[in-house]
Amino acid sequence: MDKLDNDQIESRLESLSEWTLNGESLQRTIGFPDFKAAMAFVNKLADAAEKAAHHPDIMIRYGKVTLTLTTHDAGGLTEKDFDMAAVVESLLAG
Repeated sequence: MDKLDNDQIESRLESLSEWTLNGESLQRTIGFPDFKAAMAFVNKLADAAEKAAHHPDIMIRYGKVTLTLTTHDAGGLTEKDFDMAAVVESLLAG
């Protein structure tokens, strides 16, 4: 999969208001009421990531989950990362 250029990244990022660009990665921190709710979300995300064969870096701090997406093989952001961000958004929407 080809790495996206800056214009492509900026264009796609416009539709993901809660996500930020962090170097060669997309990142979002999501707040949950408690640790159990954060873990329930991470477990749902794990299933979706397995199906997509694209796995985010996940940091869990009590009721906060920080996700970082990048395509290591391409050396930066690709369509796979934006597709996975959309999956995260759909999981959050319920």
